[in-house]
Amino acid sequence: MDISTILSPSGVIPALRSGAKKAVLEELAEKAAEVTGRDAGQIFSVLLDREKLGSTGVGGGVAIPHGKLGDLDRLYMVFARAQNPIEFDAVDEQPVDLFCMLVAPEEAGADHLKALARISRLLRNQGMCEKLRGAASADAIYALLTQDEAEQAA
Repeated sequence: MDISTILSPSGVIPALRSGAKKAVLEELAEKAAEVTGRDAGQIFSVLLDREKLGSTGVGGGVAIPHGKLGDLDRLYMVFARAQNPIEFDAVDEQPVDLFCMLVAPEEAGADHLKALARISRLLRNQGMCEKLRGAASADAIYALLTQDEAEQAA
């Protein structure tokens, strides 16, 4: 699962405006609506419903909010960075500053799980997280997230 197939440079938010969990989910949903052409309210509702099952804050300052929508044609990813960490009910009880949101079609089963696994592996790497935190722009963040793919293609 290549990140470049689910994330576009326009799907990166280098500085979230939001400072609270619900507002972060709304901002992620708005960006996801831009890249998917779907309704932001519907995306927000799916993300919020998933959070009610348990926080997607996986620890180490990282959260991976995700959900499924019936009318998507493929998986989409939005990546966002907060300048100031946000309380997100993460499993390690630490605030979150790196958000990787994934929305998938209802029938995406294995592809959805592969994407979640790929994102999780990438963001468990503390060196990568530090580079993402220090990146100067959306383009720099996108380049970091897709650098392995670019190196493999070369």
